[in-house]
Amino acid sequence: MADAVRQRIVRIKAGAKQKTKPSGWIIPKQKSSFGDEDAWTNIDTDVTPLERRTWTAWTMGGYWFSDALNAQSWMAPASIIAVGLTWRESVVCIIFGSLVCTVPLVLNGAIGQRLHVPFPVALRSSFGWYFSKFAVVVRMITALFWHAIQTYTGSTAMTQCIRAIWPSYLDIPNHIPESVGITSQQMISHLIFWTIQFPILLTPPHKLMWFFIFKAFIVTFTSVGVVIAMTQKAGGTGDIWNQEYAVSGSQRSWLILSSLSSITGGWATMATNIPDFTRYIGDKHKNAIYYQVAFLPLIQLVLGLFGIICCSAAKVVYGEYIWDPLELASRWNGPAGRAGAFFVGFSWVVAQIGTNLSANVISFANDLTSLSPKYFNIRRGVVIGTVIAAWIMVPWKIVHSAASLLSFMSGLGIFLAPIAAILASDFWITKKKHIDVPGLYRRHGRYRYNAYGTNWRAGVAFLISIGPNLPGMAAQVNSKIDAGGGQYIYDMFYLYGFTSAFVVYAGLGHFFPAPETLIPETITEDVEIIGG
Repeated sequence: MADAVRQRIVRIKAGAKQKTKPSGWIIPKQKSSFGDEDAWTNIDTDVTPLERRTWTAWTMGGYWFSDALNAQSWMAPASIIAVGLTWRESVVCIIFGSLVCTVPLVLNGAIGQRLHVPFPVALRSSFGWYFSKFAVVVRMITALFWHAIQTYTGSTAMTQCIRAIWPSYLDIPNHIPESVGITSQQMISHLIFWTIQFPILLTPPHKLMWFFIFKAFIVTFTSVGVVIAMTQKAGGTGDIWNQEYAVSGSQRSWLILSSLSSITGGWATMATNIPDFTRYIGDKHKNAIYYQVAFLPLIQLVLGLFGIICCSAAKVVYGEYIWDPLELASRWNGPAGRAGAFFVGFSWVVAQIGTNLSANVISFANDLTSLSPKYFNIRRGVVIGTVIAAWIMVPWKIVHSAASLLSFMSGLGIFLAPIAAILASDFWITKKKHIDVPGLYRRHGRYRYNAYGTNWRAGVAFLISIGPNLPGMAAQVNSKIDAGGGQYIYDMFYLYGFTSAFVVYAGLGHFFPAPETLIPETITEDVEIIGG
């Protein structure tokens, strides 16, 4: 036993010494299924092997429960009601906003399921070998910001877990300057949550099924319990159902459209890189991607209604509307109240970890791996992503002192909408679902397009999509800017952005085709032609 421990220590020291040089970080070169001979690749960028295609329809359902069940979905109706609408418009926006999202989710999800390649690799068919890297970087930046925000939300849930057991935890003296934007107690919660989350994030995607199932059960069970408890305390569901409209006429119509776009834009990231996950669906379960049409709107609606009911009951019990479930739990004291606060805190801890897994950190890691497979795999990408997002990006300042930045983050949907649209349009319309999978891995293959590795059709569609949205986005970030009529386009930024890019790219592909990229059947293996 002692010898084994000593040998382990020796190996650790040797590994640490090697990593003092750049060459020590090089990942052992693996034989690629289709890549160039001199290309560096690893299993995470290659075509998903058969033994990793473990996802089923149930896994896909668990995945969406994992992604959609988070504090932000609970509070989604708040932003809609806050602008002057009522719960009716909130429900309509949640349902139709989610349904709009399912269009790119299904179209792009099918790409991952059929080709079994990650998003950065699939993107090469439409954008070209080098231009695809631009789209990957945009997605990486988005993932980092949202990972930072979701992680800090998880730390507030951790605070409820700890204070429920030790109420004096909230009395920890603060030794951090106010300018930093966080207290000593909050920093401890952030560190504890991040420490718990870190090893879970290292779980390979094809092994996440049971975590998704656990999250779906614990969050649903706790949410139902909170609704029951609050309605009992209030003696009913409150008066939010009788709220009057604060706006009318055309202003109300544009607010509805803007709110619907906000719901849709919140899922812009997943609609873009969904192939990163559907690549793990087994060939026997190819219809699993279509269940997303029911899963996402249903989960969003149920959780949104839970938020509306509890918020309305809070007005009766506490004299004010409280949309944040963690803020609600912080009001619960006494033995029974603290027990409830613990379970609420624990469920949202699990919820935020699951959302980071399904929507942010694995996506970032896939993107980083595609840019430099010689030095990065998914595991290393997860480590780098979670360290940058949780500590270097100081998420407590993003959440508390940068409202304009949060508006900017929502506005990043204008960049993601055309990427998702071009990816879908290329596969379904231009290429007619026939892709040369080996060609996706060759920098001088059929999808290079030109010497610069850029498909100009994707560039034109991208610019036409984002151009009219930029004035509205600028006004959203800085209220002093007058966007004029551009604000109305921004009010439906995802609908316009996705539709325009999809149609323009399909039109350019039809009238100005790239013949070398059009093939009559999908190629999944290298074929050697003899005598012909």
